[in-house]
Amino acid sequence: MKKVLCAGLAALMFLSNFGFAGGAKAKEGNESAKTTVRTVVDHNGDEVVLPAKIERVVIASLMPLPSVYCLFRGGTQNLVGMPTASMAAAVHSQLVKIYPDIAKVDTSFVQNGSVNIEQLMKLKPDIILYSATNKNEREMYKSIGIPAVGFSFAQYNYDAIKIYESWVKLLGEIFGDTGRSDKIISYAHKVESLVKERVAKIPENKKPSCLVFYGCDEKSLKVSGSQMFGQYWIETTGGINAASELTGTAPVNMEQIYKWNPEKIFLNNFCASLPEDLYNNAFKNQDWSTVKAVQIKQVYKYPLGMYRWCPPSPDIPLSLLWCAKQIQPEVFADIDMDAEIKKYFKDMYGVNLTDEGLKEIYNPPREAAMY
Repeated sequence: MKKVLCAGLAALMFLSNFGFAGGAKAKEGNESAKTTVRTVVDHNGDEVVLPAKIERVVIASLMPLPSVYCLFRGGTQNLVGMPTASMAAAVHSQLVKIYPDIAKVDTSFVQNGSVNIEQLMKLKPDIILYSATNKNEREMYKSIGIPAVGFSFAQYNYDAIKIYESWVKLLGEIFGDTGRSDKIISYAHKVESLVKERVAKIPENKKPSCLVFYGCDEKSLKVSGSQMFGQYWIETTGGINAASELTGTAPVNMEQIYKWNPEKIFLNNFCASLPEDLYNNAFKNQDWSTVKAVQIKQVYKYPLGMYRWCPPSPDIPLSLLWCAKQIQPEVFADIDMDAEIKKYFKDMYGVNLTDEGLKEIYNPPREAAMY
């Protein structure tokens, strides 16, 4: 309580500088103030009054958002704080190469996975962007009066494209039109339409059983059930989620995996494991040699482009194409992933991605998974 009160007093000292600003869902304000009071409605349904000038932005608890922010704004403009888990991906990805200033963004306000409000206040944020599902943070920011906008990943039944679109639109409401939103969203929908059109023609008996692992080592095995992104990727790109009877990120054991006996296994970017760990039976008390996906060498590691490719990210159209090629290689045989990635990076980031850059995207290091 003492910390919150102290933080609140500190907040009041600089909140007096906050004015009024604008958003897409704007409201006309007090004309005598010679400005327009703008509010945005965030993904919690909260109306958030924006400061007149947004010069210091902290992204507190939604790990993919810093990379999406950079795509939307064309750089790291005004970003002064981001989660440590976001930085772990950034420094091992193309993000730090295209926008090197990302490495200078402060992460010290996140300690042991939680926001330290006193450290955050030292950054003097004009606005905080955070995960709408984090109720503790929501109440904390309300108690000290910092304008905080919640972005949700737990909506649209984990349809990654729709969630991505909602993030881009909410960024537009906060920061105004950068001239990039339509391009970003339309490209995502173009790829989604192509994938769904082809997958719709695939009979059920031609869809392989798959698992997406969120944790895969000798200490923990966690898979994506329904109501999680793994379900979206698998079903959208022509597979069957073997763990669909489970919900969210669910713990499992080897006996259950033997029963499912998936034909394809995907390791997401939050766990450090690589396909060779399963091929070589590297984990104690686990025998992967009888699992079909291991036997036929169809264990895949999600790539790492501007961010991890399993949750929504600025590379989400590429994630969709990549998953489709792994799950239905014959249906998507004409898709040249190397060419698609290079074209996307040229169109969206204005860079000519090298072959070495491609290799890095396809082969993320274990360190990029550090949480």
